[in-house]
Amino acid sequence: MTEPVGTPAERAAALAAAARAGDRRALARLLTAVENHTAVAEQALRVLYPLAGGAHLVGITGPPGAGKSTLVAALIAELRAAGRTVAVVAVDPSSPITGGALLGDRVRMQSYASDDGVFIRSMASRGHAGGLAATSTSAAAVFDASGFDIVLLETVGTGQSEVEVAAAADTTVVLEAPEMGDEVQAIKAGLLEVADIVVVNKGDRPGAQRTAAQLRAMLAPPGEAGRGSGPAARRPEVLVTTAMSGEGVPALLAALDRHRARGSGEATPAARRARAAAQVRGVLVERLWARLAAPGLAGATDAALEAVARHDTDPYAAADALLAALGREETR
Repeated sequence: MTEPVGTPAERAAALAAAARAGDRRALARLLTAVENHTAVAEQALRVLYPLAGGAHLVGITGPPGAGKSTLVAALIAELRAAGRTVAVVAVDPSSPITGGALLGDRVRMQSYASDDGVFIRSMASRGHAGGLAATSTSAAAVFDASGFDIVLLETVGTGQSEVEVAAAADTTVVLEAPEMGDEVQAIKAGLLEVADIVVVNKGDRPGAQRTAAQLRAMLAPPGEAGRGSGPAARRPEVLVTTAMSGEGVPALLAALDRHRARGSGEATPAARRARAAAQVRGVLVERLWARLAAPGLAGATDAALEAVARHDTDPYAAADALLAALGREETR
């Protein structure tokens, strides 16, 4: 499509309509606007959020080296073979020079570049510590409203800060690699507590089945370890895959479908509220910082930050002072 003209609201409406009609250029422009926090993006999201909710949002997380991107590629192949459309939000570490995404999945997954049923978007974490980019949930909403059947949210893979994906996804998949001690790290990070499905990837390696058995025992409800009983809904399935060959990937897709079909893969009221809280909190923080950086308060903000940096005051007192300054600014 040609570049939309008019007010931000008019441009946003045109982009949103074109994206929903299948225009990939419009979708790409819209995602760029979302990532850059533009006025057009905000207006477009106002249009698109009420239209979202039909896609299955699947979070894929785990420690570095577990094979998340390889598994995502294998899942794409399986989904396309079944005639289903898929979008990917792949969050990568930020370049310290440009702020852009490193190791972008647009490089890793070029074979899907011409497939209209697949859209892959790499996003830089830009220092966001929760494993997702700050705009990942907004990007997922754009894909959702644009009619994709499933949206895969692949986290940055820092290993200790990935649990945020559980608030953004209907189903959370946690990857582990066999006999690397990662299951212990996952426990420390709380990853296994948020997992709906646990996948031991690289199943062709020695010890993969043993690692899976250990995880099943660890995840059994209290008093049931080793007995293989208990409510299935209370513990995640543990599967073994070899993403490079595709072995076990059909079983994973079937597990994703089961999780959604029995209702647990659709956001509960509590999960929807947690997702809404995370989204609203992100917008509030962003807008608060923008107002504190505005000309009327920029001096006070800089002074407060300098005082904290010199240890002349503490962060709590500085925050209270800035909130008070913001309140005085609003009453003028």
